[in-house]
Amino acid sequence: MTLATGVGSFPGTDQRDFDEALRIVLGELGGAGIPFVPEVPGRGVTAGMVGRTVGLVTELDADLQPAGWRLTGTSGAPAIDQRRARSLLSQDLDAVEEQVSAYSGPFKTQVAGPWTLAATVERPRGDKVLADHGARRDLAQALAMGVAAHVADVRRRVPGADRIIVQVDEPALPAVLSGAVPTASGFGRHRTVHPPEASESLAWVLDAARDAGAEAWVHCCAADAPLALLRGAGATGLAVDLSLVGADGHDPLAEALDAGETVALGIVPTQAPYDVSVTTLVTSVLRWLDLVGLDPSVGATRLVVSPACGLAGADLAWARRALELSAAVARAVDGSDAHRDES
Repeated sequence: MTLATGVGSFPGTDQRDFDEALRIVLGELGGAGIPFVPEVPGRGVTAGMVGRTVGLVTELDADLQPAGWRLTGTSGAPAIDQRRARSLLSQDLDAVEEQVSAYSGPFKTQVAGPWTLAATVERPRGDKVLADHGARRDLAQALAMGVAAHVADVRRRVPGADRIIVQVDEPALPAVLSGAVPTASGFGRHRTVHPPEASESLAWVLDAARDAGAEAWVHCCAADAPLALLRGAGATGLAVDLSLVGADGHDPLAEALDAGETVALGIVPTQAPYDVSVTTLVTSVLRWLDLVGLDPSVGATRLVVSPACGLAGADLAWARRALELSAAVARAVDGSDAHRDES
């Protein structure tokens, strides 16, 4: 059965916006989709993808500096900003728990991946964690422990979930692999991380999610997303922006579907136009299935439809519409509304 979901982020600037995002997610996806914990990064750095995940990493302390998040050690006494990140996520999960008491079905949560963290968070003495082999190993292992605890927390709060999915967001991974992450000075670039190390660190996090009883997806909406590496690291779901998948990216996606794994095709625009039609989007999906040689009745069994990326840059009306369209396309691809234009 083809399902629909969202990548994670929503527009907004305060708690009321999070509550509205949650209502939209559950309203549009709670019937035959994969609802998720929305992110509203406009509430501040503690609410963004990196801030939320730093809050999960309880084995390492961190604080906020003018340049962003910085690790401070392992004292067990996190700085106030890290405590705020943890508190805000807990508050968001409280809201989820209250709203999903009658829900049953799959449920998704999102975390920043180890390489996106390493390319974003600073070491205690400055510059990115990416610059230090030992520091990036410690961060990945601490993240794995945090993800395991997070899965247990989400499972407790969403008791009707028959599948818990952890989406590991790795937007920076292609830059890490190509040596394109700038140093603190901006005049240089960090050294390339070779694929075996990249795969190993990612595998620690994916294995932790799986060992905790969750499915482990990786989302990367970059043009050169290393899809084969992600599968090799243990991802059982790949989430992509279909318009950015290069010629060598289609085979790993087709192989994933053929192996019974999940592919989340990001095809719905992340910002208006409001005149995009279900028919046009369905045609894009069917053409892609034909391109990779998969029959829709077979290929769609683990296919997920989503917006191309997060919706934080959209207005709320389009964020709602993007999930509506994702759900409508999923139904059409699945065959129940194959000849109906719900635009």
